[in-house]
Amino acid sequence: MERINNTATLEAIARNVLKSYDDTLLSGPPQAIPIERIAQYLGLCIEYQCLRKNGVVLGEMIYNDALVPVYFNDGTNKGYTLISVKGGTIILDESLLHRGREGRLRFTCAHEIGHWLYHKKHFVGTGQAAALGNPKKSSEENPYIERQADRIATALLMPAGQVKKAFHMNRDASDPIAELAKLFQVSKQAMGIFLRDKRLI
Repeated sequence: MERINNTATLEAIARNVLKSYDDTLLSGPPQAIPIERIAQYLGLCIEYQCLRKNGVVLGEMIYNDALVPVYFNDGTNKGYTLISVKGGTIILDESLLHRGREGRLRFTCAHEIGHWLYHKKHFVGTGQAAALGNPKKSSEENPYIERQADRIATALLMPAGQVKKAFHMNRDASDPIAELAKLFQVSKQAMGIFLRDKRLI
């Protein structure tokens, strides 16, 4: 597996996807990126399941048709079972549908898209899946590919030029981080990290 952490290369991958989907996402008024529609545009399906009992996995990119373990609890029976999943499916943990987790849901979806865009050639045919864990509960098996997927996800959800444009439009706001997080539908934490990384704050 390549250990490429070149931000420009990974941002270019995201930018090309946005441009091919709708170039006004890069040139028009700053707005939230329709990440689920972009997943569909790329030919991906999205499913929601309880991936693990302990919440350690928030999302998985399924590259090949596979049997995938999920946790169930119907009140009478509980445990793991295998479900059949088509290749090109993003499975998101159903806990991400809870109120207040929209930013995490969108980032997890974008992260799994990042895996599809950049790591598909490494995983198709191997029977493996790429999974995004809960950073408080998991140790990532391959930090290089996780960072690569994170960089693509960030560039998909927060195109640098659009965020800079929105920042200058909202620089006099009492809380510009909150304003931009709301505009791009990401978490305040993610937006704050992005603005600091770009040296805007």
